[in-house]
Amino acid sequence: MVICLISGGASALLADTPEGISLEDLRITNELLVKSGATIREINIIRKHLSDIKGGQLARLIHPASCVSLILSDVVGDPVDIIASGPTAPDTSEYSDAYAIARKYKLDKTLPETVTKRLLLGSAGVIPETPDAFHPCFQTTRNRLLGSNKIALEACSRIATQNGFDTHIITDCLQEDYTLVAGFISKTIENFLTNRKADQPVCLLFGGEPTVKVRGTGLGGRNQHLALYLATKLENKPGITILCAGTDGSDGPTDAAGAVVDSTTLKMAQAAGTNVLQYLEQSDSYHFFQQVGGHIITGSTQTNVMDIIIILIN
Repeated sequence: MVICLISGGASALLADTPEGISLEDLRITNELLVKSGATIREINIIRKHLSDIKGGQLARLIHPASCVSLILSDVVGDPVDIIASGPTAPDTSEYSDAYAIARKYKLDKTLPETVTKRLLLGSAGVIPETPDAFHPCFQTTRNRLLGSNKIALEACSRIATQNGFDTHIITDCLQEDYTLVAGFISKTIENFLTNRKADQPVCLLFGGEPTVKVRGTGLGGRNQHLALYLATKLENKPGITILCAGTDGSDGPTDAAGAVVDSTTLKMAQAAGTNVLQYLEQSDSYHFFQQVGGHIITGSTQTNVMDIIIILIN
């Protein structure tokens, strides 16, 4: 028997490049995908088809021995075929799906030539597809989910309720562009402000992994960027505090897990002579919070179950 422990980061760490594709090709591809605004699901579909071990191929290598995978989910919806690029799960995607994603984000002309060639050859049936659910290796493979964003939100909910908040888990499925996510969050806040019980503070919980397309040359991450964008909606709304943070303790290539904002954030920025819109346009949320304050710094938690957004209405 083989026991696999699978969590966030496994896609990057577990690599077996197919013939003709170098690690540098994979590095460039991953960098382009992350900056494109593609979801983690879309990124992992491409990764699976640029590997000899992802997309169920590890289970195929282990067969006929039995395999048990214990999984921490860092993907919206907890699909075992997408988490860590599904090394021990049947693959529901094909090469044609991977190439369609590359075209969707206009990467088919900028990806390394070897990568584009492999996706095209696979789409044409020249390269065998990754194993699907009917492959015999999955008769001896079991995948078990141990942790997820939903489980983390439920833990947050218990703590908030114990502290007297009227607590609501709104969703654990955020994965759209941060502007759409911010709009949804703002509308939800307005609804609760209108219908809340007069004397009881409210805690709203959201989870998932919003996307941000990098437009400038600044430093930041999706949680800091979302928090900064939401701060622009709170200027005249005292009594509302919003925290956006990654559960792994690292938001983008920074030492911050995320940031917390309220109605005073913009006032402090104005007092410091800081132009909020300029920081947003340059994707430079890290340096904004470094200057104005509001960073959440936890250090590495060693566990990634995506992002959590906590909103307190007092």
